[in-house]
Amino acid sequence: MKRIDFLGRKQELNRLSRLKRSKKTSLVVIKGRRRVGKSTLVQEFAKGKRLLSLSGLPPAPGMTQQKQRDEFGDQLCAQLSLPRVSFSTWSDAFRFLGSQLGKEELIVLFDEISWMGGLDPSFLGSLKTWWDQQASQKQGLMLILCGSISTWIEKNILRSTGFVGRISLVIHLKPLSLQESVCFLKKKGFAGSLYEMLKILSITGGIPWYLDLIDPKESADQNIYELCFEPASQLINEFQTIFHDLFERKGESYRKILQVLVDGMKMQGEIRKILKLEEGGTLSEHLKNLVAAGFISEHYQWSLKKGALGKQKLYRLSDCFLRFQLKYVEPYRDLIEQGAYKKVATGNLPGWDSIMGFQLESLLLANREFLFHALGLDSSTIVRDNPYIQTPTTRRKGCQIDYLIQTKMNSLIICEFKFSKNELSSSLLSEFKEKVDTLLTPKGFGKALALFHIGGVSPKIEESLLFYRVVDLRTLLEAHSMD
Repeated sequence: MKRIDFLGRKQELNRLSRLKRSKKTSLVVIKGRRRVGKSTLVQEFAKGKRLLSLSGLPPAPGMTQQKQRDEFGDQLCAQLSLPRVSFSTWSDAFRFLGSQLGKEELIVLFDEISWMGGLDPSFLGSLKTWWDQQASQKQGLMLILCGSISTWIEKNILRSTGFVGRISLVIHLKPLSLQESVCFLKKKGFAGSLYEMLKILSITGGIPWYLDLIDPKESADQNIYELCFEPASQLINEFQTIFHDLFERKGESYRKILQVLVDGMKMQGEIRKILKLEEGGTLSEHLKNLVAAGFISEHYQWSLKKGALGKQKLYRLSDCFLRFQLKYVEPYRDLIEQGAYKKVATGNLPGWDSIMGFQLESLLLANREFLFHALGLDSSTIVRDNPYIQTPTTRRKGCQIDYLIQTKMNSLIICEFKFSKNELSSSLLSEFKEKVDTLLTPKGFGKALALFHIGGVSPKIEESLLFYRVVDLRTLLEAHSMD
């Protein structure tokens, strides 16, 4: 299968390069979802530079602190062409590493640092002491701490008093943008239509490792089947692996929260009520950890009149791959493992357009700058933008808006996302109009409707004065996809 050159990440590479050019000793933290390309980013940045890359071992039965230290020593000695050494403490391991740094500029990567040091309570203290007393004195050294378990990094490094004032740069690596993802598929040789590409992206969510598994000679439906529903797929156990690595014994509690959110966004009180949890429990902490892991997003509600943030937050399952797995793969796992779930290979999964509509919504909300550009908006003119819920009262009806943008000109742009291979019928006009009419606005505000679609619209929709913009994503991506 064709491999492609490194793609995107220009901002992250520029930030790392500026720091490296300063010649100062620096401590960098890179966090992000599993498979998002953190290690690949460091490898690309380190081209033409000296790099020592040391990675922790993944969780496994029988894993011990000593096995992690032995692996650290084996990797270090292999890269430095030294005889094998063993360390009884992390302090010994770090001191030995420090003795081998030399005088030339060097990048040292501690990859999957939570695996490396998570079993040993002395790890972080030893790392801090080594950094303060030895490593920080080494001119031109860049130490990069990298990991997929953002909750561990947040708690033990970013929020730790031990590392306050020591970190030069923090990068939270996100999935590839919509344009970069389309470019990725094209460079792999995928010749399907943009509709086909968006179907793939609505499930993979711009995660590079998943995109690299796409077979360009197969259709989108066949690729989706082989990635998600084929018993021998490389991704068939991905969901369980992610949860085991991140949450271990608490995985089921987190899974229940995601299951509540799989059909739509909810406020914390609604989640608590559905799961029958008592006040003052661990729900707030679990939600915070899921946000840090990049699996869910939190969206503050706000006052349309004042533009001020409110206390209520909406939580939504924003990771495209996890949502698809929870909603459409896990319920059929028994059939999949028996090789008996074949209908998705021909696009016959029940309610396919509805499925893709939800998936596309998550994909687009992760690419807001792309949406601003499509609507002709400068981000500096935007007061607030998020999914929005108008709660019902005795005087007003409730409504839920996929994405609402409030501008400094007192305009409210109601964004609707529709995924359909076929042309959208004019029968939808009444549905759109009802949503616009239901949203109550402060005096002096204007309302406009923007429709993002894939498969075309009827002439009546195209000509309707109801819409501020009718955006064909296929045309937009063709015009603005990367060279």
